[in-house]
Amino acid sequence: MKKKRGTLYTVIQFSVLLLFALFLRTFVLTPVEVVGISMEPTYHESDRLWQTSLVSPKRFDIATFPSPRDGKRIVKRVVGLPGDTIRMENDQLYINDKKYDEPYLDEFKKTLTDGQPLTADFSLDNSATGPATVVPEGKYFVLGDNRRKADDSRYFGFVDEESIVGVVYFRYYPLNKIGVQ
Repeated sequence: MKKKRGTLYTVIQFSVLLLFALFLRTFVLTPVEVVGISMEPTYHESDRLWQTSLVSPKRFDIATFPSPRDGKRIVKRVVGLPGDTIRMENDQLYINDKKYDEPYLDEFKKTLTDGQPLTADFSLDNSATGPATVVPEGKYFVLGDNRRKADDSRYFGFVDEESIVGVVYFRYYPLNKIGVQ
């Protein structure tokens, strides 16, 4: 009888441990691989990231979601939240008519030598989101950091809140760039 109870206890412990590991893998330590150059210089092709689906994205968080083009998971920066107006003028981001700095782009802007802005002028009504003038409820406006090469909300429109798979919080590869994001 004791042997049977000990075996049952071991099975229950193993099951709880397995469920906990599954929970962590599904919601907290979900791996993501960066594909493409649209998030350079922040992330590069084949960078490996962890994301969590336990938090909602905030402004300037990096989120993952299926591409509206082909359904593959992509990584972009959340710039516009529901109710926001978004525009870019002379490489300056305006959200709700307030200037916002984008320090994550400074390194990239310094490398430009052609005299052209990193981000061409746009507003919501003259992008793929038009004729909208504000980000609707339940939607986000996302941009890639490599603005000249990024396929983002300017071209495919808003991202549904339900489509957001997770928010990136840690890079674990390459090893020389490991750390909290």
